[in-house]
Amino acid sequence: MNGSYIAVLAGGFGLIGFVVWFFWGGKRNTTPETTQAPQDTAECELNIQGMVCAACVGRVEKAIRRVTGTGEANVNLLVERATVTFDPLLTTSEQIIEAIENAGFDATLRDEDEKPQEQTPEQTEEVKDLLIRFVAAALLSLPVVVFGMAPHIGGWVTNNLFANRSNGMTTGNLHLQAMLTFWVLFCGDIFFRRAISALKQRDADMNVLIALGTLIAFLYSVAVTVFPNWFHSHAMHDVYFETSAVIVTLVLLGRLLEIRAKRKSRLAMEKLIELQPKTARVLRSGELTEVPIEAVEVGTLVLVRPGEKIPLDGVVTEGSSWVDESMITGESLPVEKAVGSKVTGATLNQKGSLTVQVSRVGKDTVLAQITRLVDRAQASRAPVQRLADKVTHYFVPTVIIIAILTFMGWFLLGTEPRLAPALVHAIAVLIIACPCALGLATPTAIMVGTGRGANLGVLIKDAETLETLHGVQTVVLDKTGTLTLGKPHLTDTLPAEGYTAATLLQWAGSVETQSEHPTAQAVIEGMKSWEMPLLLVANFEALTGQGVRAEVEGKTVLIGNLSLMTTQGVEVSEKWREQIQALAGEGKTCLCIAIQGSIAGILAVRDTLKPTAKEAVAHLTALGVETVLLSGDQKAVAEAVGREVGISKVVAEVLPHQKAQAIRQLQQQGKRVAMVGDGINDAPALALADVGIAIGSGTDIALETADVALLRDDLNTIPDSIELSRAVMQNIRQNLTFAFGYNVLGIPIATGLFTAWIGWTLSPMLASLAMALSSVSV
Repeated sequence: MNGSYIAVLAGGFGLIGFVVWFFWGGKRNTTPETTQAPQDTAECELNIQGMVCAACVGRVEKAIRRVTGTGEANVNLLVERATVTFDPLLTTSEQIIEAIENAGFDATLRDEDEKPQEQTPEQTEEVKDLLIRFVAAALLSLPVVVFGMAPHIGGWVTNNLFANRSNGMTTGNLHLQAMLTFWVLFCGDIFFRRAISALKQRDADMNVLIALGTLIAFLYSVAVTVFPNWFHSHAMHDVYFETSAVIVTLVLLGRLLEIRAKRKSRLAMEKLIELQPKTARVLRSGELTEVPIEAVEVGTLVLVRPGEKIPLDGVVTEGSSWVDESMITGESLPVEKAVGSKVTGATLNQKGSLTVQVSRVGKDTVLAQITRLVDRAQASRAPVQRLADKVTHYFVPTVIIIAILTFMGWFLLGTEPRLAPALVHAIAVLIIACPCALGLATPTAIMVGTGRGANLGVLIKDAETLETLHGVQTVVLDKTGTLTLGKPHLTDTLPAEGYTAATLLQWAGSVETQSEHPTAQAVIEGMKSWEMPLLLVANFEALTGQGVRAEVEGKTVLIGNLSLMTTQGVEVSEKWREQIQALAGEGKTCLCIAIQGSIAGILAVRDTLKPTAKEAVAHLTALGVETVLLSGDQKAVAEAVGREVGISKVVAEVLPHQKAQAIRQLQQQGKRVAMVGDGINDAPALALADVGIAIGSGTDIALETADVALLRDDLNTIPDSIELSRAVMQNIRQNLTFAFGYNVLGIPIATGLFTAWIGWTLSPMLASLAMALSSVSV
């Protein structure tokens, strides 16, 4: 083995050792990273520019965590944003921004009033800058490619322009190519500056690979140009100026295409934002004035004509119409609105004119809450992304080591001339490797999925919820207000001896005026049909899960279920029990009325099933999801409703805290459980379930309380949300499979492993094209 071989071996392994030490060895930072969230937390959102791959995300997160007092840091590559929790007593948002900037990225505090997904001036300038750089690089690269390829294509150019060339190229042309390539590299100086910033942090990202590949090709070509005699004597006269120039040009093109792909994935969110009208017709002193939507205050009266969008949330004070709420709830049928009806901003008034008193403005409107919730979901990161993050942490240093080994292998084992092919293959390895695809695989799917969900009336809190939802095995459904409309009506009035139907309803209705329970309204409506006056009620008390107690005309009145009668010592005869059982078998809820300790009669109410209840349960069953009915109502009533909708497993007569116990029992059986309820009475169960789903209308739902909020009062959105999550997770797996597969297949091809077997090889220019397109394909 001659001296050159020994030098290459020693240098190569020495370089590998340096890479290992530099990126993985030693103490990375003197400041310990925060491992526990601070006790007193504040939160800030930051816009970040300069991230191009998952390795960049890791660098930003590490920079944030090194700041004393920081807790959770969620950095999203696709939306170029970070959400950071920190202890305001130990640090400030300015210090966090400074740490990010020291890591080589631009960071600004996100304005609280900034619209989700709104393009910041910095982002707009970045696109303009990239476009200018790409156009300049392309124009400068064109003559370099012509000069570089002309000796190989023959024709007039070869016979005339290169007639006096030495070894295929004139010295003048080589110097011209060197100068033009230098300016192309200058157009791509952002890659070199970011690479230097990464190396200062003892880290590496895609910029390091690009900088190394293009710089090595350029410097080697300059050396051939400056010292032609020595290289020609060793049969090495090829230069790679066009390779270096085209790589930079294609990578700039790839960045532009990537930004365009990101923009496309944000379309669903942008459509939500565009729903908001820009102006409103305000009624002031009897005159109409058109003002910007930002100038409207709570309490202002606005006029909405037929065919116009309602500008803000409010209450109708005059007029009647039908309003299309599909843009908010996804509900296709228009909803009738009259005086006293609540209306939501961005919905479409169809027929009559409406005068609306504004009740919510700015960030408090339903549309603003929806966009904010979707925005946060899109900026969150799913647990499945952790695998890609771990791989990316080691990815770039590993690629550099593979490139060094590739160079050594071709130089030591290849045929003469050795240096040129060794260099070309090493550069191809550096250029084809793409951590960007790994970084974009998950957030792209999350962004599109959550945006699509918002258009369907399904609001998903974060990416982790989306991932959990796809694996749900059991859906637990509340009865009242979920499977049913929550508006029961009186069906039977059975007075005891000594009472009439009218007097029974008068006593019961007078007490129920103090209650907010859905059955109370049914009793009150029943009393109104007899036109009976209200009796004086005192000492009203609601008994959770059982009923109510009050004093009417000095007598104690109890209204509730059999459990209430038992606990209060009221005797219920077998005859009454049989009657209650018979009514419950018909799906009716029975209310026992006791006056002064004796049964005065029974009232039966029945809730109406939602039109989509049966269809939704059948859809869930078809998806392989078990359904369970969980209700505080009587067992016979709940079972009757279960039979009607197709649910065989029914858990009834449970109090709110017992609903949570039922959820825990299902989880202990190894099932992943989603609970569907109204978000208020079912709060303990919703909180304990793997996924809590609140169903209701967009105007009254507590959007921040549930993992998933269904804006439409349509049970079909439950299976729709599960199918959506499954589709997103399938897309994420496909993306990650492609991203891993691309690198696993592309890097070995670039090394030249297949050249001897089947003749496969890869030029650095083709490698750069493949790298540029890989992120876009995800």
